[in-house]
Formats: sequence, C-alpha cells, structure tokens
Amino acid sequence: MKTTALILSCAALASPVALRAQNHPTVPDEGDVKIVFNAGEPDQEVYDAFIENAPKRFNEPGAPRFAIKGKNNIFYLGIGGYIKGVGLFDWGDPIDSPNDFTTAEIPFDPPEGNGGKLQGSFGQSRVFINFVALPGTANKIGAYISGKFTGSGGNVFVLNHAYITYRGFTVGHTSSLFEDGAAAPPTIDAEGPCGLVGATNNLISYQHSFSPAFKAGISVELPSPSITTGLATRTVSQRIPDIPAYIQYSWDKGSSWLRFSAIMRNTQYRDIPQSKNRNSTGWGIKLSGSAALGATPLTAYYQAAYGKGIGGYIQDLSGLGLDLAPDREDPARLSEVKAWGAYAGLQYIFSPKLFASVSYSQDRAYTPRYTGGDTPWSSQYKYAQYACANIFYTILPGLQCGIEYLYGRRVDNDGASRHDNRINTMLQFNF
Repeated sequence: MKTTALILSCAALASPVALRAQNHPTVPDEGDVKIVFNAGEPDQEVYDAFIENAPKRFNEPGAPRFAIKGKNNIFYLGIGGYIKGVGLFDWGDPIDSPNDFTTAEIPFDPPEGNGGKLQGSFGQSRVFINFVALPGTANKIGAYISGKFTGSGGNVFVLNHAYITYRGFTVGHTSSLFEDGAAAPPTIDAEGPCGLVGATNNLISYQHSFSPAFKAGISVELPSPSITTGLATRTVSQRIPDIPAYIQYSWDKGSSWLRFSAIMRNTQYRDIPQSKNRNSTGWGIKLSGSAALGATPLTAYYQAAYGKGIGGYIQDLSGLGLDLAPDREDPARLSEVKAWGAYAGLQYIFSPKLFASVSYSQDRAYTPRYTGGDTPWSSQYKYAQYACANIFYTILPGLQCGIEYLYGRRVDNDGASRHDNRINTMLQFNF
C-alpha cells in the first residue's frame, strides 16, 4: 500500500502545469485539433497531449491540424507538418546556405563579384508523426518522428527526431538533454544563435517533476566528438557516453523558468608514439531559460554556457575540431579546448496574430597556440557574433509569414574576420 501511494503521489506531482514549463513560449496554451475518426468537437486534451510529447524548440511541429482518436481515448494519432518557403538576400561575405545562417561558415575572401547572393529554399519544410497511447494514465506511452529536407545534395530528407517516451524516460534520437530548446529565441533562420547549446544525439534520458516548480533530468548519450589532431595523435572510436543533467525551477504557472545544466564527457584519442589510447575529461555548465517580464507582453530568452571539451555542443563550434586540440607542450597529447556560448533575446507580442523578437549571441573558443595540427592554429575559429531582428504575422489559421534581418561575424585566431548580412523572408503553411 505504501508503494502504491508513493507511485500515485509522484504521478500527481508530474502535473501538466510543471510540464508546460518546457514548452516554447510561442506555443499557444490552447489549440484546435480536429478529430476525424471517432469525431467530436476539437479536443483540448488531445492538443495538450501532442504538445507535451513533441520537441520544445521553435519551429519544431507538435500538434497537427487533424488527428485520429482511438475508441475510449485509448490513443491519439496525428500526422502533420508544414510547408515552409524562404527567400533571402545576403551581402558582405554570403553564406552558401538558404536554410542555416551559420556564422562559422562565412566564407573567407569570396571571389570578386560575389559580394551578394539571392537564394531560396523549401528544404525546411517538415513532416511528423505524433502518437500518444493510454493518455491520462500512469502508463502513457508517446512516440514521435520528424524530419525535413535539408540533406546534402539538395532537398534530401533528414531525420530530426525519432523517440519513444514512457514514465519520464525518453529513448531514441532527439535533442541532447544539455540543450534547453524552449529557451531558444524564435528565428526564421533554422540554425539560430551562434552561442546556443544545440545538439542531437542517440540517448536514454529520464526526467521527473518533483513539484509544479522543480524538475530534474539526467541522460546517457552517444558521443560524437570533433577533434583537431597532429602528427603524433589520431582519433579512435569512442567507448564512454556523454552524461548531461539538469535541475529546473519554474514560476508564473510554468511560463517562466531557470535551468541549471551540467555535462561530463570522456573523449578518447590515440597517442601514436606510445601506441596507446588516452582519455580526456571534459565538462560544461549552463544557465538557460525564459521569463515573462511582469504584466507586459514581453518575454525574455537567455543562456550562458561555459566548459572545456564541449565545443561540439555549441552550435557554431560543432564540427570544427574544437573539443580537443594539440597540446602546446607535448605533440602526443591533446588538450580540452575552453569555450563559452551565450545569447539574450526579447519577444514582444502585439496581438494574437503578430509578434516580433530581437536577439544577440556570441561564442568563443580558447584554442591553445599549438603547432603541427591538421588545421593551422592561426586559421582556427576564435569567436563569432550573431544578431537577429524579426517579425511574424499569422495571415490565416495555419498560414504565417515573416521577415528577418541577420548579421554574423567570424574572427579567427590570426585576427582575420569576415561578415555577412541577410534579409530573410518566410511563408509557412501548417497542416
């Protein structure tokens, strides 16, 4: 009896109020999901179940326009997505991607005459399947899968998420628990701020709400380090998972929150002269969240992250070999690269159909002044800046447009820099 009472108490604490703290502030509290099988009036409980089971970052679809409800509410099944078209113009040193404004990819000295570029894409369009079984019970099961069409080669389908949830556990391919997706400011740009902690891993995580105000989670995730090696080192296959965890405090009925996150990483590489593998321990900490500013229609977004050996988790540093780099004293050793990433943003809601936002982000890597690396130290990434201002307008239910200005600047260790400006426009239809 005591065990049963404890289980019931924990289920009661994991209330919808506590869970909503992870939803992105742009997600409406109420939604219109039309039931097409076992039809009835649009069901708020169905909408809530879909949103709870979906990813939390802006531009991640959650609730479809139409859904199937099983007899006696045994399950909810929604298939939906959106068609998103973007048209844009870059000037300065144009980034060669219509979807991601990645400041790390601003080209150095583009050919003369290429100072401007007109681009367009429908690759950010997404499709998803959202399934919830046994809703409203302790044995509720969720399944979610989504993807978009931004793969290499042009309009190639790419898997974004594929996971199952049960009793606080999540198993599958989705956003790292070190990421706080709901705290990311809204952007037309699919990449978002350069300093945002954003990574997608295969993982097993557990999250639990201890009260409407406090929530925590821990995860075991497959590592994918990005390393700069030298003549005396090389990469090897990884054997130890990354372990992120967080604790979160929410207020204003869950619409505002502050999350403290930490991560531990153990990356292996090969010491060639000694013919043995070596371990390098990295770590990171992060504060993030979102908050409504008093009784005004103003919402703040914020994040500050710092660590050693976590470059792959900061969006702009990912893939640049800035988790580990050659040691300046010993060419057969690799050192964890210190790095940080931060952003702040504000969103103002003029009406239910119109909102605008501004955000600024910066990140930086402190790579040791090594020699003999496979990427010269002088041309390694040092820091970047990202600024964004946009406005979104809902024309009709399900049809939204927007316009955005972006500025990005990258600076390398030798002081060389380049910049890009972008005007981004969007028309999106949700289904």
